[in-house]
Amino acid sequence: MKVPFASFDIMHAQIREEMLQKFAAIYDKGYFIQGDECSTFETEFAAYCRTAFCVGCANGLDAIQMILRALDIGAGDEVIIPSNTFIATALAVTYVGATPVLVDPDISTYNLTAQGLEQALTEKTKAIIAVHLYGQPADMDSVLAFASKHGLKVIEDAAQAHGATYRGRRVGELADAAAFSFYPGKNLGALGDGGAVVTNDHDLAEKVRAIGNYGSVEKYHHVYQGVNSRLDEVQAGLLRIKLKHLDEYNDNRRMIAGMYLKGIVNPEIVLPVVGDQCTHVWHIFAVRSSRRDALRAYLADLDIGTLCHYPIAIHNQKAYASLAHGPLPIAEIITAQELSLPLYIGMSTDQVQYVIDAINNFQ
Repeated sequence: MKVPFASFDIMHAQIREEMLQKFAAIYDKGYFIQGDECSTFETEFAAYCRTAFCVGCANGLDAIQMILRALDIGAGDEVIIPSNTFIATALAVTYVGATPVLVDPDISTYNLTAQGLEQALTEKTKAIIAVHLYGQPADMDSVLAFASKHGLKVIEDAAQAHGATYRGRRVGELADAAAFSFYPGKNLGALGDGGAVVTNDHDLAEKVRAIGNYGSVEKYHHVYQGVNSRLDEVQAGLLRIKLKHLDEYNDNRRMIAGMYLKGIVNPEIVLPVVGDQCTHVWHIFAVRSSRRDALRAYLADLDIGTLCHYPIAIHNQKAYASLAHGPLPIAEIITAQELSLPLYIGMSTDQVQYVIDAINNFQ
């Protein structure tokens, strides 16, 4: 049996006609930037996240960067982030002129907690970016308490966690602002790049919107030295269709993850742990093994696709070789051992069981 790491075939087949009709309507209307589809999607996605405001943008990296700029974080400032996340989180900090300060995550959830933040804190620290890695919310109570104690801003990097909840609240409404990515493989994915910022802060939302529109609030009147980062009409329209199915998609992911969690029994494999009060949306089903590379090769021989998210911690990347940091052993364990198993909408129970049986037979 062949099991790809990911596939859009079944999900896209189910909504094919509606997607094509939406594209045709936008095509015929001939209005492709800052139109009704984007503004309506922003309203709908804000309502989904239970926030007051949403601003569409070009991608998740821009979303983080524009939040930082809107919070006036820049040269001479420091922003704490986990070292085991995707490099975009660090790049956003770098692009505004600030310095990313890398810390270890929790070994069980792979997410940031308040533990370790104290030693990263300096008089230059201005913010924390809490990454909801793999689809599970970070330990926001401890992070927010630490931030409040020290007067820091908190940004959610929710690029992998559309629809996840923490203590009954949706990611996106948990901090000062949140950044989302709509890269095609995300739980809510466009057919190209896209992103959004959500927040309950009116002034922050308006500043983010202006920064993403060349720094302009009124045409040809530029208040900020902005960028061009807008969610186009085509992607917004297609995302509106997928948003209607997001809870259904996440339920399907939880069903597959539940089969993995119940069925995989192998001492070579460390299964993911769902934190207290969290609803995981399983963007990635990440296991760990000290024999990760052998496991991946073994599964490949059985036609089972896998990926590694992410095999090199940020502090070990050449791009950040000059960045000062303390020892980060947990990030290095995770990045050396993590393996992502197939999980996608429409994956059959036979395929899931085939993966489970293969892993249980790994020696």
